[in-house]
Amino acid sequence: MTDAHAHAGVEALDHHDEAHDLAHLDSHLRAAFVVFGTLLVLTGATVGASYLHLPTKPAIILCLVIATIKGSLVALWFMHLISERKLIHYVLALTVVFFFTLLLIPHFSAEDRPHLQGNPASAQGATQPEPPPQHHE
Repeated sequence: MTDAHAHAGVEALDHHDEAHDLAHLDSHLRAAFVVFGTLLVLTGATVGASYLHLPTKPAIILCLVIATIKGSLVALWFMHLISERKLIHYVLALTVVFFFTLLLIPHFSAEDRPHLQGNPASAQGATQPEPPPQHHE
């Protein structure tokens, strides 16, 4: 094999690698734009949810669901967690479980604080204090 043939073979491999790299880059850019567009749509959904005038609990749940999806997209795609090893996914799942557990603690401990139960009488006590006696002269 001559030097010219060897050089032509290397150039062919380099051209193949460049084409593969460009196709790989193109697919990554396309995916990044899809994720970015999805984040924009979900941000619009968050703003739109504020105009629905939902009761407090459903509004909070809706916004938390949207925020969780947005946070997951950012973590998986832009923080490259989607290509990490399984151990990272297990640690992330455990973190999510603990996070939601901490979010639910106020809900389960509301019985300990009557002023959070929505019953004004229970927050002020069962009986109202009597007004001081009026002195008329």
